Amino acid sequence: MTNFPSIDQLLPHDDPMILIDEALDIQADSIHCQVEIGAKNPFFDQESQTLPAYVGIEFMAQSVAAWSGYHSLQKGEQPPIGFLLGSRRYSSHCDRFQNGQRLDVFAEKVMEDNGMAVFTARIEFEQQIMASCQLNVYVPTEEKLQEMKIRSQQ
Repeated sequence: MTNFPSIDQLLPHDDPMILIDEALDIQADSIHCQVEIGAKNPFFDQESQTLPAYVGIEFMAQSVAAWSGYHSLQKGEQPPIGFLLGSRRYSSHCDRFQNGQRLDVFAEKVMEDNGMAVFTARIEFEQQIMASCQLNVYVPTEEKLQEMKIRSQQ
């Protein structure tokens, strides 16, 4: 494994919405990230000391965004803004992630065409699959992004 840029350099997000902690491995079509469950996450429930498992979709989506950001940086570009269009077959083997758990998040590109991509993703804890799904994502061109911004202001 190699040293990769910090997550805040890979994602076009601001705190407190950066939910993953680090990228451990990034390849041409895959990424492995980690996140430690704890109070720094804005969705963490202090009373139960847990995080709802549905937040796992965002862990997987941010891992895909980190993959995209890394490859953009390799080309001398800034990490792009992308959109999670949806997830399919989200399956979770728990209702909540527990305080202190260090989760491994894996994503692998299945296909990519004209800014649209499909990734399979999973979350593991101690090599046991905790959640998995397929993510459909879109990274618009800069021109298309500007057009979208103008439309949203009308």
